[in-house]
Amino acid sequence: MGEAIFRQQRNGLYAVNIVVPGGILTPEQFMGLAEAARDTGVWRIKCGIRQTLIAVLEEENIPALLQALKTLDLQIAPFGNKVRSIKACPGGAELCPRSLGPALEVGIELQQRYLGQDVPKDFKISTAGCSRGCTEPYCADLGLIARGGDKFDVVIGGRGATNQPIHGSKVAADVNKNNLFNVVDFILEKYRSHAEPHERLCKTIERVGIKTFTPPTELYSSGKEEQDEFAAFLME
Repeated sequence: MGEAIFRQQRNGLYAVNIVVPGGILTPEQFMGLAEAARDTGVWRIKCGIRQTLIAVLEEENIPALLQALKTLDLQIAPFGNKVRSIKACPGGAELCPRSLGPALEVGIELQQRYLGQDVPKDFKISTAGCSRGCTEPYCADLGLIARGGDKFDVVIGGRGATNQPIHGSKVAADVNKNNLFNVVDFILEKYRSHAEPHERLCKTIERVGIKTFTPPTELYSSGKEEQDEFAAFLME
């Protein structure tokens, strides 16, 4: 449990799983990582399915690589019963012509807030910029799907990477970006409160029912948003 550093089973090398928020690197980070990989004898770098980079190298070279990652403002992915790296599509006018909303921006914000938090079982989040769902939001524990403007639908309880996949269920519609964290906090709190040890969210939903995880509309309705904006104005 903790950091995603694993020994490879066949060639004896170790795999270091590096977080890349939203799959985005700056040119400086890209060049710096290449130099660090060369200097620490990295054999290969592989793109992970959750928008991470997996560096494969000798065990004795791992500390030097970790130090280099710090200077590049990069970190090791969490592993175990944690919120995993967020899988964010390139939703946004700059990167995808089909985008209906800021899925990439939201994915990076979710990563900054929730990555590595403790949960009963590994928790996967995906954001999608349109209903095509390239990031498989219906196969994630929590999926956010842009619907236009800054609004998202929220689906929960999906599970992929198994021979018995589960399709997530929608629990909230047209949630404004400003209120998404309210909904995510609510779902995570309910999950931590009701899950048995090492129980995946889909299994908890199966056991206690989807209504337990359905957020009240006041958490994300326009009225709540206006109240928050007015409260912020009063605090200025």
